[in-house]
Amino acid sequence: MLANQPAHQTGMSDRIRAAVEKDPRKMTLQLARDLGVPEVEVIRAFPADRVTELDVGRWEELLRSLEPFGAVRVLVSNGAATIEVDGQFGGLSTTGEFFNVQTDSLDMHIRWRELGAVFAVEKPGHMDGMATRSIQFFDQTGAAAFKVFLNFGGPIAPDRETRFVELRAKFKR
Repeated sequence: MLANQPAHQTGMSDRIRAAVEKDPRKMTLQLARDLGVPEVEVIRAFPADRVTELDVGRWEELLRSLEPFGAVRVLVSNGAATIEVDGQFGGLSTTGEFFNVQTDSLDMHIRWRELGAVFAVEKPGHMDGMATRSIQFFDQTGAAAFKVFLNFGGPIAPDRETRFVELRAKFKR
């Protein structure tokens, strides 16, 4: 389903919204699997005060703006495994089809041409209900490419909250 979906698909949008409202702490990947939809559609169904679509065309500037946050938690998931890494963005460069993030704590090679959407997300954590703040990147099929959590398993520091709000406003689509 796309943002401009045909009228016959609005029933699915309602089902997704209802599922998000019923269990806001549930992992979005699991909600997507339960409903048989791309994960990006679950994110789009969040209440407007909890999700902001960002300009994916500014992906590089956005990634560079993550460096000042210092240590973050990055999640990358596919059909068989999920990895969570605590690290810092930096050492940024482009080589061919890859945008590289290479620091002592984080080594990522992002196929930037595959990025299809990005969101600033506020969500209760699935384990403790503590509000998380994240920047979530999705590929062109609607699957999560990677998620950058600014806080995870605890409250967000006031300076990080301020930077998150500023980043969200600066890159809003």
